[in-house]
Amino acid sequence: MTRITFNNVSKSYNAVHPLRDVSFTIEPGEFFVLVGPSGCGKSTLLRMIAGLESATGGSILFNDTVMNNIEPRLRDVGMVFQNYALYPHLTVADNLAFPLAIRKESKKIIAERVHDVAVLLNLETMLERKPKQLSGGQRQRVAVGRAIIRQPNVFLFDEPLSNLDAQLRTHMRTEIRALQRKLGVTTVYVTHDQVEAMTMSDRMAILNDGILQQVGTPAEIYDNPATPFVASFTGSPSMNLIPFNGRTLGVRPERLETSTSDGAIELAIVVTALEFVGHEWLIHATTNNTPIIMRTQGQGAHEEGQNTRWYVPAAAARWFSE
Repeated sequence: MTRITFNNVSKSYNAVHPLRDVSFTIEPGEFFVLVGPSGCGKSTLLRMIAGLESATGGSILFNDTVMNNIEPRLRDVGMVFQNYALYPHLTVADNLAFPLAIRKESKKIIAERVHDVAVLLNLETMLERKPKQLSGGQRQRVAVGRAIIRQPNVFLFDEPLSNLDAQLRTHMRTEIRALQRKLGVTTVYVTHDQVEAMTMSDRMAILNDGILQQVGTPAEIYDNPATPFVASFTGSPSMNLIPFNGRTLGVRPERLETSTSDGAIELAIVVTALEFVGHEWLIHATTNNTPIIMRTQGQGAHEEGQNTRWYVPAAAARWFSE
């Protein structure tokens, strides 16, 4: 299995700097997600792994080998794109077989591999169809199969689910994660969707404006965000950030309380709105003109326009320098 290491990797185009001195390691067999808003540099990092972009500074290693000057075709990576990149005139079987055909593998090996991948991805009944005859989820499975069939050492996914509807996206992220666990291949996955990142990754790297903000497990990042950006980017609703005595107080919506405890911080609030979202309530309020949200199982005594007190337990408080 392959370990991928970024050592002070930068990218610049004249005065534009998509990446600035990025350093982290992706462990062998890990499902690693690069996440951040559009233009943060995550797709540039992915393309650097594939060899489709070159680094202006720093180095990229596969295990102990520097890959900066290695051609893409020699890197042994399989890549799945946002738009599937299937050949419309070829059947599913021929789309799956294409990477092996251009490597001039024997017909016997190609037939065996196509069969194995079709079984793995539940595509056996679709092998003679053209891409236009498939649903979005089926096309996505064919695109994944075409990457798998080469048996690469690294899988790369570039926003692969962004063209699917919400329900299918949820289903496909479960399928992709289960498939990666089964194959055990080092996988790097790019998304702008923090929920997708949190639910799929072993670990994740959050980027903003070309700068690495934090690397960690979803739980580490959710519970202990390193910067206000990470705090506001992760979670739905995101962490409340409240100016407080010259610093910024962060607290997750579900950690706010209506009763005090030892060391708790008191907030004077005005309730502005109540939302029932099926399995819970979101209580919207302001404190010192700062919007905040409480997540709770019941509406309780809250009413719009109400003046009351909420409390931040000492263990739930996260502090950031302003």
